[in-house]
Amino acid sequence: MFAKFFFTLREAKLPVTIREYLTLIEALKAGVAGFSVNDFYYLSRTTLVKDEKNLDKFDQVFGHCFNGIEFIADDETVELPDEWLKKLAELTLTDEEKAQVEALGGWEKLMETLQERLKEQEKRHQGGNKWIGTAGRSPFGAYGYNPEGIRIGQKESRHRRAVKVWDKREYKNLDDDVELGTRNIKVAMKRLRQFARQGAADELDLDDTIRSTARNAGYLDLKMRPEKHNTVKVLILFDIGGSMDDHIRTCEELFSAARTEFKHLEFYYFHNFLYEKLWKDNRRRHADFKATWDVLHTYAADYKLIFVGDATMSPYEIAYAGGSVEHWNEEPGQVWFQRVLDIYHKAVWLNPVPEKYWEYTPSVQMVKQLMTDRMYPLTIGGLEDAMKELSR
Repeated sequence: MFAKFFFTLREAKLPVTIREYLTLIEALKAGVAGFSVNDFYYLSRTTLVKDEKNLDKFDQVFGHCFNGIEFIADDETVELPDEWLKKLAELTLTDEEKAQVEALGGWEKLMETLQERLKEQEKRHQGGNKWIGTAGRSPFGAYGYNPEGIRIGQKESRHRRAVKVWDKREYKNLDDDVELGTRNIKVAMKRLRQFARQGAADELDLDDTIRSTARNAGYLDLKMRPEKHNTVKVLILFDIGGSMDDHIRTCEELFSAARTEFKHLEFYYFHNFLYEKLWKDNRRRHADFKATWDVLHTYAADYKLIFVGDATMSPYEIAYAGGSVEHWNEEPGQVWFQRVLDIYHKAVWLNPVPEKYWEYTPSVQMVKQLMTDRMYPLTIGGLEDAMKELSR
């Protein structure tokens, strides 16, 4: 095996000598690499590669020769990683099996049944279709499958089917300093501009200086004026976490461009849909948040409102009290949504999901209807159309 590795390196034009190969064999006999492929990789790279320009070629040969091989001694006791054991508890179903799993029949029935299970259940369960547990078809638990359930005790989403999550989840703030791969987002946002001169007169007005100097018989008469600024005021509300994790990079580019383009910019985060509170720091969102009522009373109606989200959620989160996936909301999300739109008449929704998929998600259609069709794809063309809408 090792001889083949040596000759393959030679065939790939790597300057590997017999002396270096023998050094590698001696190190292996001395147990330097143990039984780890990772350790063997670094040992062989150290002994056989003399110039960093050959590292990439070495990696290709190593992958070709040792793909899928694990070195484990016959008498060696191996401890399986916890992640491997946890994966054994995950339920994997075919599409046909998934189609056979039925929901409980609506939001009220789902919550009522959960209360009954909490009263009745006395021990841990795995598999099955009734109790709260793991790897089953029950609507309650973790690492199983049900088209409409409550996720309990699972690190992250797998099928994105849960209508409520019984765990505290952590989200990251969007980076407003991200380096943009394109200036097209800024160019599209330039359509939303209203320039005015406000503040201290600290910019030279060349035309007025020339006229005043001429009228003053050639004696220099400097004239100053306030700098010209974009006076448009923008309020952006970002959906964060869950299915929006797939669109973090796009949202960061949008956020960074907006920070540069608009002097008067305010932002807040929400999860999935609008309820009674918003926040600016995702790490402290459970302790440091702002009531939506306070936001509505802080920023005047002349702000342009931009929602950014995939609008992908359970319809319960929009239409029902208690429908929020993370907490018990006293009023349906659509009630709060309408209150916001009643104040900010200039509003659009930017959706990072391609427009061709919108019709297949009921919640997207509901949000689109609430927005009176002012939902636009988060593309350059969609941004231009959204900025036109806000400029009307």
